[in-house]
Amino acid sequence: MARSALNVAKGRPQPRVRGTTTPARIVGLDALRGLAIVAMIAYHFCFDLRWFGFASFDFEHDVRWLAARAAILGSFLALAGVSLVLASRRVDAPRRFVTHLVAIGGAALLVSLASYAAFPQRFIWFGVLHAIVVSLLLARPLVGHPRAAMVVGAAVIAAGVFFSHPAFDGRALGWLGFMTRKPPTEDYVPLFPWAGVVFIGVALGEALLHAGPRVLAPFARLPRAMPFLGRHSLIVYLVHQPLLVGGLWLWTHR
Repeated sequence: MARSALNVAKGRPQPRVRGTTTPARIVGLDALRGLAIVAMIAYHFCFDLRWFGFASFDFEHDVRWLAARAAILGSFLALAGVSLVLASRRVDAPRRFVTHLVAIGGAALLVSLASYAAFPQRFIWFGVLHAIVVSLLLARPLVGHPRAAMVVGAAVIAAGVFFSHPAFDGRALGWLGFMTRKPPTEDYVPLFPWAGVVFIGVALGEALLHAGPRVLAPFARLPRAMPFLGRHSLIVYLVHQPLLVGGLWLWTHR
């Protein structure tokens, strides 16, 4: 396994894993996801600093914070599309796809319940995990069709950016993304435009299959913590905020 990871890091072909048609892991891809995790933790830490009164960052209006959130969120969603393509090359892809969706869906439900307990007026009813589950379901038929994935993805993004209507302002349809105003929730990631980023990730995943893992070799040379975080991104996503908030609470009550 160590030799296999070294081959990927150097851009060499990796030995096939029995029962699959693609390498078990691509270190560079895990490292990219790890970078996104680190950026997310930093963003949420700043958010928590404001929550505890240590800072006054304007996350809702400052273009720098808005751009940071969009970049972090977009990277996660694009990588979800890339990973969907790579996972589809396995012979056990259907079973793994269902297992993956169940895990993310369960985590999304947990986030909704926990946020309702903490912020009943602003709980997360359609956040990033909810969006990933639905987007992956919609994106799966596009695997193997990179041009269609790119066109559909661009159209979904454009529709989400340029179209809105009051009929979508309630929760019943608000998850689609055509609201005229941001709803009162701690995390809102509607399908339009964000599912489009997943679809474009599918096109990028197909390109990665043709180019080979060597294109991600520079990221494989990042510190080992990055691919580790990338391999365990869902667990890190679930535990990082309780740890950050708990640490800040202990600091303020020391």
